[in-house]
Amino acid sequence: MTHAVTREAIVAEARDWIGTRYRHQASLKGIGCDCLGLVRGVWRHCIGDEPETPPPYAPDWAEASGEEALAQAALRHLVPIAIDEFSAGDVLLFRWRDGFVAKHMAIATGDDTMIHAHDNAAVCEVALAPWWRRRLAFAFRFPGVD
Repeated sequence: MTHAVTREAIVAEARDWIGTRYRHQASLKGIGCDCLGLVRGVWRHCIGDEPETPPPYAPDWAEASGEEALAQAALRHLVPIAIDEFSAGDVLLFRWRDGFVAKHMAIATGDDTMIHAHDNAAVCEVALAPWWRRRLAFAFRFPGVD
């Protein structure tokens, strides 16, 4: 059973990851993580044990399969919400281009900001600029959040 968690706790934990270097498939605060690893780490801190272990994946896994694997996994463990109804603490999934599967994720920290991990950079909080909004494909809420 999932216990109640606040949006403030999710955002605070995500901000605690800022500066963590990008490392493909990693999920260790202060050591390295990718975008999925950031969300996994916030889950562990705010919710508890991870509900499933992701399989090994290559940087181009989504292009190879053509399936919405990341969105399907999110649907198994997070609560889907309309993309125009996200709030601080919600998980956002993005497509790099129309017709591509969603393969990047972030945690919203406000209506116009998010925290994410991406290649060749550290975890950072950035503006949810029009470029990102055009690519927003899915939004989810952590379980137990009102």
